[in-house]
Amino acid sequence: MDLETTSTRLVTALDGGTLVVHTTGDRRDAGPGIVLVHGGGVTIDVYGRLAVRLAAAELTVHRYNRRGRGDAPPRPEPYTVEAEVDDLAAVLAATGSRRVLGHSSGGFIALTAALRLPIDRLALYDAAVSVDGSFPLAWLDTAREAARSGALARSLAITSGGINTHSSAARLPLGVRTALCRAFLRTSIGRTMGELLPSTLDESEQVRRADGPADRWSGVTADVLLAYGTAGPPYYRTTNEALARALPHARVLSIDRSGHDGINRAPDRVVAPLAAFLAGR
Repeated sequence: MDLETTSTRLVTALDGGTLVVHTTGDRRDAGPGIVLVHGGGVTIDVYGRLAVRLAAAELTVHRYNRRGRGDAPPRPEPYTVEAEVDDLAAVLAATGSRRVLGHSSGGFIALTAALRLPIDRLALYDAAVSVDGSFPLAWLDTAREAARSGALARSLAITSGGINTHSSAARLPLGVRTALCRAFLRTSIGRTMGELLPSTLDESEQVRRADGPADRWSGVTADVLLAYGTAGPPYYRTTNEALARALPHARVLSIDRSGHDGINRAPDRVVAPLAAFLAGR
């Protein structure tokens, strides 16, 4: 099979909803299958390059859109991370995979899933996990209020500034950031992020509710790779180091010159260590 060719299959979730699993690299000589749990504000489309490059490293990559986006069914309400874990369980069972790669809020979902699902290897990149307040969330209530009032650009500006604490843009006046976000919302990726912003805020609320000491995750028995980009927000390093001390089989990987979207860009310095870990090498 051409590495860039993706096949699809339909998977019935626990609640009867139909998930579409997109598989890249499924060929006779392929290595282990991995399931990708994508981040908030995006669809699986932004991980296409990553999927192809992991397939070139002899992995079979299974991607699925989480509820409420792309070809996924509507999201059940009220939103809970447990429902996300149920969907991941269905995809793992259908693909026979026991290895997971999670990014951002997808990393939070994957780590939560590892507490109760049969996951052997778990790679996380910039996982949105909060350990004793390590993930900044003081902005969340204000952003949700703005979104409820219909001020989408303002809500996005508050969200972006609250998360991207390392960015010089985050220190601009809110009015300037709002104007920039208003222009961004007219782009293709901006429209997607704007449409999914309420979901992103709901996911952030789940991260806040799960905040606590690192040892709350000590029941994760999988081998875990806690990766982060040194060009991204510094709190990922703090969180990963705390998690590595609490998890029985975990190590931290810092990736130079890589930001939060480094996993989407998929350069060698990101793909090679992720592929080696997920393949068990």
